[in-house]
Amino acid sequence: MTMYATLDEAIDAAREEFIASNPTIETDELNVQQLNLQKYILQDGDIMWQAEFLANEGDDGECLPMVSGEGAQSVFDGDFDEIELVQEWIEENTLHEWDEGEFQLEPPLDTEEGQTAADEWDER
Repeated sequence: MTMYATLDEAIDAAREEFIASNPTIETDELNVQQLNLQKYILQDGDIMWQAEFLANEGDDGECLPMVSGEGAQSVFDGDFDEIELVQEWIEENTLHEWDEGEFQLEPPLDTEEGQTAADEWDER
């Protein structure tokens, strides 16, 4: 899993990965049907993104489905507004780093460490 500091970087990397995984198809003929995204908040408070393009709508990926059909193709083609995508992200789906490399939707509240992490996240 590779995460990027900006959504734009994550989308660029996902585009490159999708192109590389379809070497027999010309880049301008690639048909994308789904864009999946995942937002992460690291222990130090940094926000990171992961993105992936899928050839078929409904295919399983590592991230959550965000845009499908023509919208996904537009993002793949570079015709998108990063601010709009960020605004459409549902914050409840953000994964928070609990332990190094381990992510959860929210920290466990049954430990002192978990409660401290939850308090810090709430402050942001």
